[in-house]
Amino acid sequence: MLPATKAVPKEMLPIVDKPLIQYAVEEAVASGIDRVVVVIGPDRVAVRQHFGGGSNLERVARLRGDENLLARAEAPERLADFQFVEQPEPVGIADAVKRAQPLLEDEPFLLMFPDDLVLAPTPCAAQLLRAREACGAASIVAVRRVAPDEISQYGIVDPDGEDSPARLRAIVEKPAPNEAPSDLGVVGRYVLSPSIFRHIDGLQPGVGGELQFTDALARQIASGEAVFACRFEGRRYDTGRPAGAVAATVAMALEREELRSELLAQLDTLIPMER
Repeated sequence: MLPATKAVPKEMLPIVDKPLIQYAVEEAVASGIDRVVVVIGPDRVAVRQHFGGGSNLERVARLRGDENLLARAEAPERLADFQFVEQPEPVGIADAVKRAQPLLEDEPFLLMFPDDLVLAPTPCAAQLLRAREACGAASIVAVRRVAPDEISQYGIVDPDGEDSPARLRAIVEKPAPNEAPSDLGVVGRYVLSPSIFRHIDGLQPGVGGELQFTDALARQIASGEAVFACRFEGRRYDTGRPAGAVAATVAMALEREELRSELLAQLDTLIPMER
């Protein structure tokens, strides 16, 4: 997503009129979550201001006595109880998750990656939480079928059967298509047992010196712990790529009644030009 992400955090890129990370938070809240831990890099000041308050817009609104503007500016931070943890160096997702451990109180937790945006009647996170209730005290990962030429871009699971949720025999990070155990790729939604931290602690740095989260899940499975895959209902958009971000913007705008008619009219003028 360069050059857009040179100075702006990827998770703060707008989809219609909200940053990506706000959609993830709203999905979590709609799924019954009321406490959110955000792991950020030291340069992610915008993320902290968006959910933690103290933005220049809020100061201006207070100075002007503009209650309407202030309410709109403060709305994101009122979504949940936010806590922030800093990851000093980008040394892998497993390291980022580990840094949140002191705030999770040895309880199961929902892990979300904002660049996976899922549009569904029932929030994807809620579907995973419901699946965990059916599976007992297990970890749950969201999966979707991926095309053969996309397999090498995903963590691919090896499910024991065709059910959903299905217990996993293994998970493989970015295998070659002819070596993949299935065509089910992991999407950025997980409900994790606190035992995952034991498996993170035993990791060795992988490619690029990073601690790979998929390796921690693989260790959890290999240890005999129950990890299930859930094929969720809904449309997933990979907003870490330009085409996915544009598609997500159009899809989310079409969900908004105040934007739908005008957008459809404009799309009618654009699409015939491409045919």
